[in-house]
Amino acid sequence: MTTFQSNPGNGGQSANGGQAQGNQGQGQAGFGHRVDRIGSDAQQLWDDARGAVTDLQESLDLKGRVDRNPYLMLAAAFGVGYVLGGGLFTRTTGRIIRLGVRLAALPMVKDELIGMAEAALHGVEVGAGRVSNMSGSGGVGGPQGPQV
Repeated sequence: MTTFQSNPGNGGQSANGGQAQGNQGQGQAGFGHRVDRIGSDAQQLWDDARGAVTDLQESLDLKGRVDRNPYLMLAAAFGVGYVLGGGLFTRTTGRIIRLGVRLAALPMVKDELIGMAEAALHGVEVGAGRVSNMSGSGGVGGPQGPQV
């Protein structure tokens, strides 16, 4: 009958027990080290975020802006809330945009209408001048020139 002796270097029972205890000790120490590192990384992230918020507050000067223009800031807060609340792709937004386009186009349409009215009045004045020149000459042949 052949018996095999367990060699501690080949993963025998005595070696497994020793390795399990060694790995368990290293595992707990490694886990604790990872937890500490994650905690310090989280603290660093928190400090960086707090610094970024402070810098943003200083650059935007929200308190000063609210003091100077409270209604404008209220409208801006309403707009931001509307967009973040999902109101961007609704029928109401489409109506508001159409109204905005109409109001923006109103000055251009007004200028065009005024220009057309001025041209029409100028045409009427020129036509009236020609008619008066024709009737003042007493004959058919067109205008005779300016009358004094």
